[in-house]
Amino acid sequence: MSTEPESVTSADTPLALEKAIEKGGTKALLMIGWFSMGMAVAALGILLGAELRSRYRFNHRTPYDFYSNAGEQQASEFGVGV
Repeated sequence: MSTEPESVTSADTPLALEKAIEKGGTKALLMIGWFSMGMAVAALGILLGAELRSRYRFNHRTPYDFYSNAGEQQASEFGVGV
């Protein structure tokens, strides 16, 4: 007996087993491909949604947004000390 591993040729394996190996391999690649495409679509949707929201908010500004103190006013404690 030889200590070298025997290589399996395509003539030794049954056709059904060969097809199952190929189908399983392509099925895994298809799953990875579909998952990658789904993640790309989700990322694109998030980026597109953020861009549309920022444009919407920019186009719906009020006149008060042009003033520097138009934001929320903080409680002023100037001159209230002891």
